[in-house]
Amino acid sequence: MWEARARRLVALAGHAGDEETARAGLTDEATTVRAASLGALARMDRLATTDLVAALADPARDVRRRACELSLGQPDVDLRRMLTDPEPLVVEAAAWAVGERCDRSAVDALAQVTRDHPDPLCRESAVAALGAIGDERGLPAILAAQDDRPAVRRRAVIALAPFQGPAVDAALERARQDRDWQVRQAAEDLTDEPTER
Repeated sequence: MWEARARRLVALAGHAGDEETARAGLTDEATTVRAASLGALARMDRLATTDLVAALADPARDVRRRACELSLGQPDVDLRRMLTDPEPLVVEAAAWAVGERCDRSAVDALAQVTRDHPDPLCRESAVAALGAIGDERGLPAILAAQDDRPAVRRRAVIALAPFQGPAVDAALERARQDRDWQVRQAAEDLTDEPTER
């Protein structure tokens, strides 16, 4: 009961511009309150780089995940180490954020996640980020992702959009023959050539 009340007070502080209350929640013992505090400070445009850096080291995965999401507009916050976080939800959020920021410094780390992470959602998010960034260094990992699960293969096809060359053409042709119809559809959308259903 007290946790829900504290979370509500922090959230309301974000709408009311009450930075003191919102900031006090950053050190609350409840994970949900600390995460809500980050959001409240961001709403007021009072979320500092130091707040995010501290939250990325929080013991609670939900706080680290929220900090990754809120780091989107703060490119000076380095998220590369979050791509090796032990919690898949944090890795997925970090991959999304660096992709949205088009952070070329994260390409090698994203490629590693795409190739080796045990969680398919993390691999899918990482391959999508590589496509959003469009750096040639990420292309081998995108091509390798065409041997992954259907959802990752679909993302890999879409991630090929900014790239050109024989390897890309071959990958798209292969995708047009994929056993998953959504992978085939994604390849068709990129090549403007209909595939057999």
